[in-house]
Amino acid sequence: MLTKKGKYGLKALVDLAQLEPGETAFINEIAARNNIPKKFLDAILLELRKAGILRSKKGPGGGYALSKPASEIQIGQVIRTLDGPLAPIRCASRTAFEACGDCSDPIGCHVRRSMSDVRDAISDILDNMTLAQFVANDNRGNDGTAAIKHTDAG
Repeated sequence: MLTKKGKYGLKALVDLAQLEPGETAFINEIAARNNIPKKFLDAILLELRKAGILRSKKGPGGGYALSKPASEIQIGQVIRTLDGPLAPIRCASRTAFEACGDCSDPIGCHVRRSMSDVRDAISDILDNMTLAQFVANDNRGNDGTAAIKHTDAG
């Protein structure tokens, strides 16, 4: 599941992707526009800068900006930077594999194999989605929320 850190990071990147080329934004502006606690956003943007996704400049005309075009930033990289591996369980991770203490046969484990398929599906989507595509996603309702189908359960 995407953490608040990951969600806030994506919201901040969407905000920055919508700036005019060469324009920057200060943390307090990004935080206010996106209802993100400033102190939390400080840490998130620092991680994204260290990962090479953002650049920053101090002083007048300073602030944060994307370090490269939004079309060159993969959402999978952003989420891994902020939240770690995409696998739903550690034993299904390619980059942070950790055997389960209760499993005597990780190779034959049905849970691990199924969760590896889930990891692959998530990775296929997020590693092939750029920030530009994420921003331009037109599967949204008029109020900016994802279109959700509701059904009566009874």
